[in-house]
Amino acid sequence: MPSRREFIKDAVIAGAMFSPLSALAQGRGRGRFRTPLSESDIPAYRHKIISLSNWAGLKSDFERVRTDDGYSRNALFRAAMNPVDFSLPAGHPEAGAVIVIATFAKSAVAEFAMNGTPRRILIPFQYFADEWTEDRLIETIRKDIVKDTSRRVVNVSKRVPLKYLAGRSGLGTIGRNNLVFVDGMGSYCLLHAFATDAPLPGDALGELQLLGECRHCQACVSSCPTQAFGRSQFALDAGRCITLFNENPGDFPNWILPSMHHALMGCMKCQDVCPENSRIPELRISLEAVAEDHTRKILGNKPDEALTAFLRNRLRLFPAVSPADFHPILKRNLGVLIRA
Repeated sequence: MPSRREFIKDAVIAGAMFSPLSALAQGRGRGRFRTPLSESDIPAYRHKIISLSNWAGLKSDFERVRTDDGYSRNALFRAAMNPVDFSLPAGHPEAGAVIVIATFAKSAVAEFAMNGTPRRILIPFQYFADEWTEDRLIETIRKDIVKDTSRRVVNVSKRVPLKYLAGRSGLGTIGRNNLVFVDGMGSYCLLHAFATDAPLPGDALGELQLLGECRHCQACVSSCPTQAFGRSQFALDAGRCITLFNENPGDFPNWILPSMHHALMGCMKCQDVCPENSRIPELRISLEAVAEDHTRKILGNKPDEALTAFLRNRLRLFPAVSPADFHPILKRNLGVLIRA
């Protein structure tokens, strides 16, 4: 199954936005104090349908965004976005549709033993497999959305700007932290897109909407360890987002201090402090503990293939990086957290 978050692109660097959000339409204020949800209130998924009659217009609009001054000029970010071309499977009928779907996702915690002490380390939801496999998503779309199990359904998540489509279709609104917020899920969701040959009626498209709460709140700005957010505008500097660096091999820049790290990969700071997310219960999965001998092997210089396979299975990590880079990145990131 292909990864749902292939490096930076699917979540677009957990915050690297394609346009300054100061230009977004102002959404309705949603109230600072909201009733907390129980786990049973959280939807498993939500979706919107985009008619292919609107596809060319969306592509044209997004291409204009690429030339905007607010579009990140970071080389790694731009390289990750290069595959985004709105292409659909060969022979796909013009009468079809694209379904944008958000699935609720839980982060996880894994214990790594070191010097006789277990260290609980956060693994954000983008970095391990949950029950929403590609096959299950396709089955759900055919059965519950298309309502025709004979219809073609193809994953096109790698080819489209997921956040942009979620915002334009009304599936979610954009927060100051540049993430998509979906009703009942907050920003704790994974986005996907599937093309179908079913001639489904599309939902109405609109402009990107700014989460109303963000008009008077800067919690994410204050919490960002690398100060990647500007206080006077709604743009994020992708070149300062810690996720960009801890997903890629190589040494961390000197300005990223050890104390800034808090997750095995990625970062959850701007999401965990968000008032809009405060009504979503903290539902974290506890993964199997990693014994001290395995922890020491990770931090060593010569891991074997069996250990790498063991860790991929134990942590349920997606192969977000090449096999050659997997251990160096894991060793570097875990080492910073263990020594903290």
